Amino acid sequence: MTVRRGLWRRLLLLVNLLSLMELIGSCGSPEVCNSVLLPGPKGDKGEAGDVGEQGTQGKLGPPGARGAPGETGLLGERGHMGKMGPIGDRGEKGVTGWTGPSGIQGKPGTTCDCGRYRKVVGQLDINIRRLQNALKFIKNVLLGLRETEERYYLLVTESRAFAEARVSCRLRGGALAMPKTRDSNRLLADYVSGSGLTAVFIGLRGRGANGNTTQEEYVYADSSPLEGFAAWGPGQGPPSGTNSSSCVELLNTGSWSPAACNLAMFYICEFPKTRGRVGAAGGGGGGGGGA
Repeated sequence: MTVRRGLWRRLLLLVNLLSLMELIGSCGSPEVCNSVLLPGPKGDKGEAGDVGEQGTQGKLGPPGARGAPGETGLLGERGHMGKMGPIGDRGEKGVTGWTGPSGIQGKPGTTCDCGRYRKVVGQLDINIRRLQNALKFIKNVLLGLRETEERYYLLVTESRAFAEARVSCRLRGGALAMPKTRDSNRLLADYVSGSGLTAVFIGLRGRGANGNTTQEEYVYADSSPLEGFAAWGPGQGPPSGTNSSSCVELLNTGSWSPAACNLAMFYICEFPKTRGRVGAAGGGGGGGGGA
């Protein structure tokens, strides 16, 4: 058995050797056999794979170039009244006005022995001065009034639109303040400034229904036209393109500025000192209602 197996192994080895020699003889050389093994044709395109998971966030890139500025937005509503700024320096004293004409000489008085009445008259003078001081205290301290030789002025700390403020002054027996002179305008400006305010309504408004409103088309609360003295602020007025709804506010600096008539703010009323002027002011206030 062992001999047979050995022979069988030698026979298989001989067969394999003969097969190898035949293969080498048919190729000529190993290089020729290797060149015969060419790749096959290209296969069909495979199906698309599934979407992969989202990758990790990359590094922050450099900032882009600055864009062009956008269009200007619409004009916003008027803000709340701000706090009062510091009081400015007092202006220089104005030029003295022309001296008025002398009055008519009065009639000569009659001689009278008034010695016995002098004591009574002197006591009356003392009482009058006391009453005047008490009245001045009431006006300036208790009521907060300001006055000139012809008028009293009262600052009303109630926010009202222009029309409501005008009616309120008329119900009090006066009219919206009308600063027609430089001195009265300065007095009212100091009044406003001393009260810690920035602006108040005064009795002045435009009356033009259409088109532009010029200085000649502004009227006071007594229907008198604006002429002569005016205190428009730099670049303020009389504004062009305004209409009958244009009212005027007095700033604590003494300048005038246009203001919307429906805007609610404090205001100043004026009252004449004589009864004769009360009727005139009442009639003027009615005329101002039509302005």
